[in-house]
Amino acid sequence: MLLDTASLYFRAFYGVPDKVTAPDGSPINAARGLLDIVAKLITLYQPTHVVACWDDDWRPQWRVDLIPSYKTHRVVEVVAGAPDVEEVPDPLEAQIPLIRETLAAIGIPIVGVAEHEADDVIGTLATHASMPVDIVTGDRDLFQLVDDAADVRVIYTARGMSNLEVVTDATVVAKYGVLPSQYADFATMRGDASDGLPGVAGVGEKTAATLLGVHGDLVGIREAAEAGEGMSAGVRAKILAATAYLDVAPTVVAVATDLPIATPDVPLRALSESEVTTATALAERWNLGGSMTRAVTAVTEAARAATEE
Repeated sequence: MLLDTASLYFRAFYGVPDKVTAPDGSPINAARGLLDIVAKLITLYQPTHVVACWDDDWRPQWRVDLIPSYKTHRVVEVVAGAPDVEEVPDPLEAQIPLIRETLAAIGIPIVGVAEHEADDVIGTLATHASMPVDIVTGDRDLFQLVDDAADVRVIYTARGMSNLEVVTDATVVAKYGVLPSQYADFATMRGDASDGLPGVAGVGEKTAATLLGVHGDLVGIREAAEAGEGMSAGVRAKILAATAYLDVAPTVVAVATDLPIATPDVPLRALSESEVTTATALAERWNLGGSMTRAVTAVTEAARAATEE
């Protein structure tokens, strides 16, 4: 199970009341909520391994160099010469160290890669995994990794933790009319305002899906447009007008699948007595309440179930 960690702790932050605080008044709603999310996921899907994939760089410069508008609206303030800072509420930012500590306490490794997003870590681990993979995210960009043949699916959280959706090949086809292998090209043409991707002006989801159905991929679509074949004159004009964007956007949209990392060989395991003591002390210090208990229990029970199999 590969966790799109930031996607989940943002959901926890906005889903758990901010009146939930530590004894000293510090906010802990995201940390507490994330523990409950992880506990529920492990209980429901019984993974043998869980990896918390991390944004070591939420807005990599190499993506910005290709499309300057990439995630621009999420930058707090663009200052010449200074690194970009993501717009994260201060009460959430303050909880990031605690979130990392709680994940470590229940034995879940955190994996990030310099100059890359969690999506790229997920893409690499999912592509090279030697076991079935569940990707947990609220980001539909990761639908491009869904692959029934390789046993890779997405547990999609966009509709809430009480309404999780298991996304397979058939799901992507039903939703968008394209195969998962075509999804990155589909997203490139459609664009995504939430990521600052303009898309091809005048080409929406239906047109993008139709073009992919006829021509297979973006390369085929562009070749057909240049040849003046297989599409209306209006659509051809739109594709040709977007040449500069289409030269670079596929590299931005595609998640990396070949980063120099390997899946951590850290299966879920029942925590030792001393580890439980440490986790309990952490919970007491930060008022994590039953959330830590539920997470420890979920990890232990999943580990035992895997051992019995």
